[in-house]
Amino acid sequence: MTAAATVDDAPFGPGVAAFDAAVDRALDRLRGHPAADRVFYTASTLGDWSLLWHLIGLARAAVHPAWRRDELRLSTVLVIESLAVNQGVKRLFKRRRPAVEADDRPLKLRTPTTTSFPSGHASAAFCAAVLLSDGDRALAPLWYGLATVVALSRPYARDHHASDTVAGALLGFTIGQVATRLWPR
Repeated sequence: MTAAATVDDAPFGPGVAAFDAAVDRALDRLRGHPAADRVFYTASTLGDWSLLWHLIGLARAAVHPAWRRDELRLSTVLVIESLAVNQGVKRLFKRRRPAVEADDRPLKLRTPTTTSFPSGHASAAFCAAVLLSDGDRALAPLWYGLATVVALSRPYARDHHASDTVAGALLGFTIGQVATRLWPR
């Protein structure tokens, strides 16, 4: 359900509210298409607790012993990132999530318990993309592509405003960059 933004719904100003509304309208063109619903709802579910990223790290470690340390670094950094974003940054902003009606969701999703800004899914996704790409540039487009799908899944499913995902992606990218410098391969 897309509603007109009010001043209370635009804590970051009218420009951000207009951006959020424009992205929501664009996503409305995809919503309801079975393939798009399946892709984005699956991506959102796999993004819960960074499950997708932990599974990728474990699979890589199982395939190549040299990636075992990378998996440990990935999982450790994602735990730290999650605590910082979900228990730290989100508590500073307390932004309300978009209103979602029961009939707005064709597929079931976990109901988030934290506030909306920034998106923890987007933050974890881009943090993971940085870490997975470190030392494996050939697969960087895959990792960033997956991160983008996970991030977009959140406004698609109306769990986040688009600006939440942009902020989360930037925050996660930054955390990933810092992590690669503090904990090199």
